[in-house]
Amino acid sequence: MKKKGKLILQDGTCYEGTLFGATDKSVSGEVVFNTSMTGYPEALTDPSYMGQMLVCTYPIIGNYGFPPEDVDPATNLALYLESSELHPLALIVHDYTDDYSHWNAAESLSDALERHGVVGLSGVDTRELTKEIRDHGPLIGKLVVDDQDIDFFQTDEVNLVAEVSTPEVIHLSKSGAKRVVLVDCGAKENIVRMLLDRDVDLTIVPWDYDFTEMDYDGLFISNGPGNPMQCTALIDHVRQVIESGEKPIGGICMGNQIMALAIGAKVKKMKFGHRSANQPVRLCGTDKCFITSQNHGFAVDSDTLPDGWRPYFENLNDGSNEGIIHESGRYFAVQFHPECHGGPMDTEFFFDDFIKLLNS
Repeated sequence: MKKKGKLILQDGTCYEGTLFGATDKSVSGEVVFNTSMTGYPEALTDPSYMGQMLVCTYPIIGNYGFPPEDVDPATNLALYLESSELHPLALIVHDYTDDYSHWNAAESLSDALERHGVVGLSGVDTRELTKEIRDHGPLIGKLVVDDQDIDFFQTDEVNLVAEVSTPEVIHLSKSGAKRVVLVDCGAKENIVRMLLDRDVDLTIVPWDYDFTEMDYDGLFISNGPGNPMQCTALIDHVRQVIESGEKPIGGICMGNQIMALAIGAKVKKMKFGHRSANQPVRLCGTDKCFITSQNHGFAVDSDTLPDGWRPYFENLNDGSNEGIIHESGRYFAVQFHPECHGGPMDTEFFFDDFIKLLNS
């Protein structure tokens, strides 16, 4: 007899289902939905989902199992995943199956969740739950196991970046001519792969590391979870680099928000965020549109950008900001994920643009 669990939202709504994965603890965090049809291994290992309970809108989950957690011996990066950990607090699905089939499967999704201490809940009407998040979000919830009730956890009031950032400086080199400092706010490992594939000498630093006195050619700010306004130390360091005018900067997702805060713009909480592999964005000032992968709950307020800055991309669904760029071209960032390992990768040229900036 499989155990039952309850997802209780802060507004009192309750969804009952069957537990899988780790079934021994209750958890609480922000309930978010992802509209991707595939890519749950990449989503689960994305540090940007730290502190969240992930709802899959695609109904059938688990049918291609979970890949091995092998690493590249040269870099210690995961070969098939975005990190070595599973970051969401819970995975909520409509129809879970242990009957998996895939050339790269090493185990069932439930077994992977159990090993990493992540609880799963199946049998939930995820279509109805998604509609509720869209209408009334953002919503905090708790998944209660064995009637072990817990308090609701307000994720935006803590610094989730500090929980997923590297605790130490890491140097990865391909003997490149250009030296890049990557600020790890919860970086997906494919950002590291993309930079190394372009033959840079790469140093990864913790989110609050003072890189202002380091010797490098370009600064890159990664994605990350939660509220960017909690990262005051990083905002101050980025502000110093921009004001000095000496080093170019690129950024992805959280990096876009950090750069905006560093120049005095505002960042606002979104109603239900963007978490999918099918978000259309437009390169501002052109008719060029791209399909992108995204995962964020905050967005830059384009109306607050100071003189010399403008929106870089915009979302075609809701008009929200999808990137910022300085008139000099030396500082730019995108809100979406051009490196998304699960695809699409229509905007991988972002990394080429960053390298061209260093070489120029």
